[in-house]
Amino acid sequence: MDWFTAPDYWLSRLVIQRGLAAVYLVAFLVAANQFRALIGERGLLPVPAFLEQVSFRQAPSLFHFRYSDRLFFAAAWAGAAGSAALLAGAADYAPLWIAMAAWAVLWVLYLSIVNVGQTWYSFGWESLLLEAGTLAVFLGNERTAPPVVVLWLMRWLVFRVEFGAGLIKMRGDACWRDLTCLNYHHETQPMPGPLSWFFHHLPEPLHKVETAANHFAQLVVPFALFTPQPVASVAASIVIATQLWLILSGNFAWLNWLTVVLAVSAFDGSLIAEPPALPAAPTWFEVLVLAFTALVLVLSYWPARNLLSRRQMMNVSFDRLHLVNAYGAFGSINRIRLEVAVEGTDEPEITPDTVWKEYPFKGKPGDPRRLPRQYAPYHLRLDWMMWFAGISASYAWPWFVPFLGKLLENDPATLKLLRGNPFPDAPPTYVRARLYHYRFTDWATLRSTGAWWRRTLVREYLPPVNRQTLERQP
Repeated sequence: MDWFTAPDYWLSRLVIQRGLAAVYLVAFLVAANQFRALIGERGLLPVPAFLEQVSFRQAPSLFHFRYSDRLFFAAAWAGAAGSAALLAGAADYAPLWIAMAAWAVLWVLYLSIVNVGQTWYSFGWESLLLEAGTLAVFLGNERTAPPVVVLWLMRWLVFRVEFGAGLIKMRGDACWRDLTCLNYHHETQPMPGPLSWFFHHLPEPLHKVETAANHFAQLVVPFALFTPQPVASVAASIVIATQLWLILSGNFAWLNWLTVVLAVSAFDGSLIAEPPALPAAPTWFEVLVLAFTALVLVLSYWPARNLLSRRQMMNVSFDRLHLVNAYGAFGSINRIRLEVAVEGTDEPEITPDTVWKEYPFKGKPGDPRRLPRQYAPYHLRLDWMMWFAGISASYAWPWFVPFLGKLLENDPATLKLLRGNPFPDAPPTYVRARLYHYRFTDWATLRSTGAWWRRTLVREYLPPVNRQTLERQP
């Protein structure tokens, strides 16, 4: 079928596949490095306990058949190795069916992780990676030109990511409508980056321009992704520019990077280089692609209806395989930043003179003099959840108390998630948590003190506890 393939998009496919493989690689490395403390057999939310409560049908995962930390470790590193091979272009040297199987294996492995990850894997970019991963299975390799319908499905995915985020803003916080949200967002976002302080101090008129440009990029530009060339390429360029702005201004794991990769599906590679001669697609491949496309179109009814609903939901999966999902971000904006600081002491009794030492985190604000770091696309799951803990203790209670228990044991896996351990020789006798209000300093304060933040104690978040106290917790 001549209409089935789009040879001019060979370069777009190359960029998409390499970029998606890179994101998969990061995701599997994050899983391998953090799972023991978060969801391992002795983790804060152990997988075995979760699997006792849910069926395979509720949360499809290979770990329903058997779970151990060793098996999870092997699955994560197998995914990382497979991602690295695809990043290096191994799929283009294999028969078409093997290339498809390789992408499918990555999807199955990551789906198995996400579906047992519980709170730690509840972010929208998990579903985005899985949905993009299913599309990659049917994108083919150098044995055939890219299928037109899969490229359109990728544009449909980008449309939902962008338009869904735009609608949730306009339907949500009033500050998006009066163009004042970015007066707060750079300071109060989950995990600021090294340039967030500077973005926050842009003049207020520029913040209004930022907000208006965001609305244009998310509510108008996505429709142009479905127009003829070169308009579609221009629209994709605007999407990519917007995502790069977000990458510079904060840490949102691989959300922005993956959106950039997917937006390339609207680029016509022939505008850059002549396409090579590619074989026609085999019939069996055409049948599989068309069947998969029909499935996605049927499943798209639910996210499409969600976009039109006044009760729009964001970051929701409508099926347990995460095939077609709803996306969105920051329907409401925090006006102040509240941070939970965790402290410990090695003194045997608590007195007014007790010396407390604060546990430093890798990404979340702590020491006011420490410049926020750039971690994205790497995802610091504990740091992100600590942001939610500052908003409401109810978000954190299932895992926060067990987290304090691990600190009282000097648990190596948990301490690996932190930037340092103030008690390297022996565990603390008590730990506590305090809630602070964080604000960016101004230029004068930064020059005179070197502090990027000023913080003010709000209240006690959790009183001092020791191991005996925690053992009595229900």
